[in-house]
Amino acid sequence: MMNIYIETERLILRNLVEEDYERLYLLDSDPEVMKYIGMPTLSKVEESKEVVKMIIQQYEDNGVGRLAVIEKESGLLIGWSGLKLNTSEVNGYQNFYELGYRFLPETWGKGYATESGKASLDYGFNDLKAEIIYAYAHSENLASNHILTKLGFEKTGEFLEPDGNCFWYELKKENFNS
Repeated sequence: MMNIYIETERLILRNLVEEDYERLYLLDSDPEVMKYIGMPTLSKVEESKEVVKMIIQQYEDNGVGRLAVIEKESGLLIGWSGLKLNTSEVNGYQNFYELGYRFLPETWGKGYATESGKASLDYGFNDLKAEIIYAYAHSENLASNHILTKLGFEKTGEFLEPDGNCFWYELKKENFNS
């Protein structure tokens, strides 16, 4: 299993570990955070342990998965960001690298999603040798759509999920400005 550790100006991105489950529960139990995810909020902290185990399994199976984002200033886990190898079908695509992120509301608007997203894309194109990375966001999630555009993603389509319309994005290696 690859141990990923990426440092940016204000953040540390690292593999999730089992001890992260309590901070992750703060994310996954918050209705504002989960508003456009298409999944119910978690109601028991134990459910977060299962989420962490699932991501650790992705590291082992695919060599990559979402990363814990630690705010250097506070030393706290404030969310997750990064790439995962999406093995299930989404919008007719399968087995693709997908960028995603989720942050606690008190950190919104600070540029952390952009900062961690840039570092994750850099890792994907340079370390994983990806030629293209995809992302998608609910059409009403204005903040996320703005971030993806800011990172250089191009909206190439739309598709329907059970919770509504989603925008489909792609970023080719040659169009990435690290």
